[in-house]
Amino acid sequence: MTGAFRLGRRAIGDGAPCFVIAEAGVNHNGDPALAARLVDVAADAGADAVKFQTFRSEALVSRRAAKAAYQVETTGADESQLDMLRRLELPVAAHRTLLERCARRSIMFLSSSFDEGSADALEALGVAGFKIPSGEITNLPFLEHLAAKKRPVILSTGMSTLEEVEAAMAVFRRHAVPVALLHCVSAYPAPANQMNLRAIDTLRERFACPVGLSDHTVGTEIALAAVARGSEVLEKHFTVDTSLAGPDHRASLDPAALAAMLAGVRAVEAALGDGIKKPTAAELDTRDVARKSLVTARPVARGSTLGSADVTAKRPGTGIPSTSLAEVVGRRARRDLDADEVLQWTDLA
Repeated sequence: MTGAFRLGRRAIGDGAPCFVIAEAGVNHNGDPALAARLVDVAADAGADAVKFQTFRSEALVSRRAAKAAYQVETTGADESQLDMLRRLELPVAAHRTLLERCARRSIMFLSSSFDEGSADALEALGVAGFKIPSGEITNLPFLEHLAAKKRPVILSTGMSTLEEVEAAMAVFRRHAVPVALLHCVSAYPAPANQMNLRAIDTLRERFACPVGLSDHTVGTEIALAAVARGSEVLEKHFTVDTSLAGPDHRASLDPAALAAMLAGVRAVEAALGDGIKKPTAAELDTRDVARKSLVTARPVARGSTLGSADVTAKRPGTGIPSTSLAEVVGRRARRDLDADEVLQWTDLA
């Protein structure tokens, strides 16, 4: 696969370990202190990056915009989407504090921007690259604004057709900006039977760039399956407490589940191996015990010629392998052999 690139100090694609983004999003509920706790949770779990959302509410949504059904379920219908987002907006100063905390905890700071001014603010903070949420994939003027900054991009593709992904990718390729594409189902939570993980393969084949999954399902099974299919980037929502009020907590992992997912991701990667079929080091002892060797079926005197009735196959596998029966029959014994002896080549003339 081509299209590999570096995001800060981290390689993305072409055999590099899966880049795992712990998606804090707006699960800080507008509280900078809670946002700082989320950085620590992500770092403790072993995530490569922790990601927030950067937006100016008035630039993002009309005061007449309705909430999504899941937002009504989780935050009620008494306020508008604009009012909800105002409560969840973090000031630029809080972003700088979070970035500095990330540096101390050795985890990358990322944030999704939803408007040009927010993208400019992130650029001024010195972010390594831009994460683009699914809702902006058809906002081509915004994509042009980001592409002109010449920083790597991770683009989520929820709700989109392949043709819409093509149009977005054309923007970044025109500016020679490296891109990783994330398959996504933009439902909160997303039904497992609608995840269509084979679309990850479609994105890889069509665009020859690093691919992965932005996962909104409940649990970790789908995320681990995506890594097993070769995802090079994985994004997953997390929170300090799934019972907190807010739009995304119920579709998020708690700290223990996030840590378990990270451990699972690394275990899956290690299990994938190099694809060469050969005995592993862990099997060698078992091979000696479980395989069979040629064994004398009855006593054989020195100088006697071994016939087929003199030899049988039994465990262990530390002698002449049973595949060599034809080479053993017809040879003479160099010494007296008792019954049930495991034959070695040195026992035969």
